[in-house]
Amino acid sequence: MQNIRRMGLALALGSAALVAQAARAAPEAVVTELMTKPLPDYPGKEALMINVEYPPGAVDPVHRHDAHAFVYVVEGSIVMQVKGGKQVTLKPGDTFYEGPDDIHTVGRNASKTKPAKFIVLLLKDKGKPVLTPVK
Repeated sequence: MQNIRRMGLALALGSAALVAQAARAAPEAVVTELMTKPLPDYPGKEALMINVEYPPGAVDPVHRHDAHAFVYVVEGSIVMQVKGGKQVTLKPGDTFYEGPDDIHTVGRNASKTKPAKFIVLLLKDKGKPVLTPVK
């Protein structure tokens, strides 16, 4: 009987820890497609324009785009870095570039209290995903 109580307590504590961890998890970016356009002068390529909104405290996973990515900050402040590059903090009007071979190691809202918004223009292979996670 005592073992059953210990197991119940362990299960309850484990569940509480999972709930607490989920509550602390950073919010995810909200991505909205604005436009997709085939590029007939470049067979198999397309332009994709997206709006990215980072809620306060949002953090992206390490990823790559397999595309030329041109970033323009509209609102708030974001922190960006590609592998081998310098970490930069961008504010409205600032730009950032990622190449097809770059690994995006840092992408996050610089603020824990204010949202951030930016536009990304991707020149990519037609039909390829916008983002590929990297471990």
